[in-house]
Amino acid sequence: MAEDTARQLQARPIPVPKAVPPASAQTTLLIIALVVATLYLGADILVPIALAVLLSFVLSPAVSRLERLRIGRVPSVLLVVILVFAALAGFGTVVGSQIGDLASNLPSYQRNIHTKLESLRSTATTAGGGGAMKQATDAFHDLRQEFEKVTGQQTPPQDPAAAASPTAPATRTAEREPIPVRVEQPSSSPFEIARNVLGPALAPFATAGMVLVFTIFMLLQREDLRDRLIRLAGSGDLSRTTEAMNDAGERVSRYLLMQCVVNVTYGFPIGVGLWLIGVPNPLLWGLLATVLRFIPFLGPVISAAFPIMLSFAVDTGWTLPLLCIGLFVAVELFSNNVVEPWLYGSATGLSSLAIIVAAVFWTTLWGPVGLLLATPLTVCLVVLGRHVPQLHFLEVMLGDRQVLPDEAKLYQRLLARDPIEAAEIAEERMAESSLPEVGERLLLPALSLAEQDRQRGSLTADGRTAVAEGMAALLDELTETMATADKAAANTPAQAPAQAPGSAVPADPAAQPPLVLCIGARNDLDEAAADLLAHLLQTHGVRADVIPCETVAARAIASLGTSGVAAIALSYLNPSALPHARRLVRRLRLHFGPRVPILLCLWSAHPEADAPERAIAETAADRVATNLTGALTHLEELGVLEPGETEAETDVEAERKTA
Repeated sequence: MAEDTARQLQARPIPVPKAVPPASAQTTLLIIALVVATLYLGADILVPIALAVLLSFVLSPAVSRLERLRIGRVPSVLLVVILVFAALAGFGTVVGSQIGDLASNLPSYQRNIHTKLESLRSTATTAGGGGAMKQATDAFHDLRQEFEKVTGQQTPPQDPAAAASPTAPATRTAEREPIPVRVEQPSSSPFEIARNVLGPALAPFATAGMVLVFTIFMLLQREDLRDRLIRLAGSGDLSRTTEAMNDAGERVSRYLLMQCVVNVTYGFPIGVGLWLIGVPNPLLWGLLATVLRFIPFLGPVISAAFPIMLSFAVDTGWTLPLLCIGLFVAVELFSNNVVEPWLYGSATGLSSLAIIVAAVFWTTLWGPVGLLLATPLTVCLVVLGRHVPQLHFLEVMLGDRQVLPDEAKLYQRLLARDPIEAAEIAEERMAESSLPEVGERLLLPALSLAEQDRQRGSLTADGRTAVAEGMAALLDELTETMATADKAAANTPAQAPAQAPGSAVPADPAAQPPLVLCIGARNDLDEAAADLLAHLLQTHGVRADVIPCETVAARAIASLGTSGVAAIALSYLNPSALPHARRLVRRLRLHFGPRVPILLCLWSAHPEADAPERAIAETAADRVATNLTGALTHLEELGVLEPGETEAETDVEAERKTA
């Protein structure tokens, strides 16, 4: 019987969830609103659960390590939880004793504050002739009297003569004394008194008890909870679900660990520094600085406010407060600029704005506890957005990944007629690569994006003009920047014998360098790509003229000169425009003759596909290039460029960057 049951279970197919159609925007917004309302209304239950999950992330590695020592699941969990809550109780005891010691010294601190205020008052009186505050009060009183005179709202007279005037009855009526009213509350029962007094005091202990219970059961049944979450998320895609859970667990654990290290490296110097400069109870302030730093943004401010105010009360002078402020500023700057960048790295995957928004959002929902949980909970949301396609907007809005590639940002800046930011993007890439590499990986892809929008009909003629003109200005600026850098590198002693590509003077001064016609085949975007090739050829000492598509039209090509032309380069951003290329190649053959080679540049074609061979067969072009490096190589093979100039340019580029 048992064997039959086992055989039936094995033969039972695993249910595969059906594909769910994507939800509409209205449905998504409704679901988000329901989730936010649930989080707000169920805060009393969800906050302890969230705290327990956070503690389970922290304590799970310790429990696993004890289990590997053969201690057992239940003893390991109980031991870890007891140690953690004992540490929390010890921390509370230390803080309570320090607060009691601080309260016993408050009378002496009060006298110091009074003395300091008196010194400030006397200083202001001596410097301002009666005190700035008194002068401001008198000026305000005079202005008030003038205002009452203008508006006629004077105070009623108080002298006997005014009382005898005809208006005296009205004045006495207006000055009638109010009737005192006393409201007596009914006596509260002992049960109501206990509820009003003990209720708020016992609420934190009740929350702590719930967190303790949830944490113990989550640690005891963490594998079962993991399996249930996988089943809810979708057992049909175990790979993605497991990856998402591992990613969330690693990020939250790494964030909490790094946060603990950062807090200790912040609180320990604060406590030692306050002890050295003489601020009372340095142990209390060091512990508070360590704990409060878990609260983003507000934690360091709160931890610094109390000892700074205490330094004002302790010292009758101003030396101790200034030293205390300087200590907190120095430690905060060191922690923010040295410790956190070194330890964090990409520990959270959140942008700075996302951390601020998350802090405001979760604090609004759950109060101070939400501020403490803001970063871990937002990390989980970003992980969900990274692995769940329907929630991808969460990663885009909150994550720190670059949401747009550089070529898309460059195209957008050119389209917006913002040459400054476009030049910044290109120059940043120029600092790491040469001009041909920047052209292949940044400039040509940006033009290809514009061509794709043109084919879809979403790019207007004004937009094409803006992109083409912006690209021309950008190329001029990049070429000028590269020439300036080459000149500076050539003037150094180590680089004095070398010269930049294209700067060498021909052996025969009367000889003219070869001429290459770079033709934009169909529109101004193709012309911009041809301009990019022309700039590269000019850096190699080759004359390159950019020819617009209107010049090679059937009725205008007769006016195009043919003398001195060494090669023709046709630029196409649309690799499927082979019929147009075939007609244009035939027209150029008839005009220039068969002696002038024609290089067909299909910039958006894949170099490993059969596009070059098919394009040669269909268009009868001499060579086909799909990138800038290939175009330069083909021109070398055609005898337009000197052999090895591309390698020489690479060497000089490396020397320029080194210099």
